[in-house]
Amino acid sequence: MKKNKYIFVILFFLNLFNYIDRQALYAVFPLLQRDLHLADWQLGTLASAFMVVYMCYAPLIGYLADRSARQKWIQASAFVWSTATLLCAGAKNFAMLLCARGLTGIGEGGFTTVAQPFLAEHYPKAKHARVLASFGLALPLGSALGYALGGAIGQHWGWKAAFMCVAIPGFVLALLSGHLKDEAHHTREKEPRWKEYRALLQNKPFLYICLTQAMITFLMGGCAAWIPTYLVRYLHINTAQAGTLFGGLLIVGGAAGTWLGGKLAEYLFAKTPRGYYLTMAFALIGCLPFMGAGLWAQSLGGMLVCFSAVIVLLFLPTGAISAALIDTTAPTVRSMAFAVNIFIIHLLGDALSPTLIGTLSSFYQLRNALLIAGLVTIPGLYFCYLAQKYHPLQKH
Repeated sequence: MKKNKYIFVILFFLNLFNYIDRQALYAVFPLLQRDLHLADWQLGTLASAFMVVYMCYAPLIGYLADRSARQKWIQASAFVWSTATLLCAGAKNFAMLLCARGLTGIGEGGFTTVAQPFLAEHYPKAKHARVLASFGLALPLGSALGYALGGAIGQHWGWKAAFMCVAIPGFVLALLSGHLKDEAHHTREKEPRWKEYRALLQNKPFLYICLTQAMITFLMGGCAAWIPTYLVRYLHINTAQAGTLFGGLLIVGGAAGTWLGGKLAEYLFAKTPRGYYLTMAFALIGCLPFMGAGLWAQSLGGMLVCFSAVIVLLFLPTGAISAALIDTTAPTVRSMAFAVNIFIIHLLGDALSPTLIGTLSSFYQLRNALLIAGLVTIPGLYFCYLAQKYHPLQKH
């Protein structure tokens, strides 16, 4: 039990700084633009470069990690992304910053691909949803801390200091992760091959879970990109106020949704093998009504309550989705499975939604564009139905 707690704590804090380092860049955008004379398209390219490298590298690391001791990949990934974040501090122009940002995508893509299956295999199946939801708390917490720490340190000591400060803990955690042991690696009868990726794409419940999560990621990415602008445009508050409000919603709603979703999925799974899918469906059903109510609310309070509910619901299935992915794949290919998952959810999710919502906003206004984006919950529900339909629903 103590060993499991150590594994959880190390991986949780690695995941926390994974998101802190990832989001700190956005907090210092204005400072980078001023000092390095960057255009808006260059700032956007820095974000896109990370995501493209992140999702394209995942299939490679997934294949390699399932053929070797995964704790080595966890440790190496932490060193890589921490080094890359440190290199951002030393960047003197756009090209150097772009290369460092791409290297960050390699490090963080490697960690995210390996960490969840590695963690889950140290706990019984009945606890997967709660444990993975607790692990997932690092997403809203780390994202909010990335904005807060990056902005505060950058404001007082400059953007170079911001990157340096958030990078250092990653090196310490990387050293500590060297004590992790991948016991499952020694019990594998055979190593996976590249053709396992084709088999994963033919695994219907797994594929439909990925598509369900892609719809959630689409809406989550769209909200993250455009809700602050919506608050400025329709409530006539300033940018600082909008950022503070949305940051508060993210950390409170994201943490609450992730934690509650883990407890709900664990409770429902104890009652029925469809528990994970019921949790996903509950979240998807609730999103669109609250999104519509928030967009047409006449007061700031009403709008914030509704948007808070949307954020809670978007984060609610975090643990259930991860547990379902593990439940539908063999232990020998789980890193590969999460690599495929990462590629699908970002390709069809938050890599698309900010641009599509912005384009729709140009023609139909931002309020209508966000509501249209909320309609992805409908195919999300259908994919969720198909996932449980093809899943051999037996608890074991």
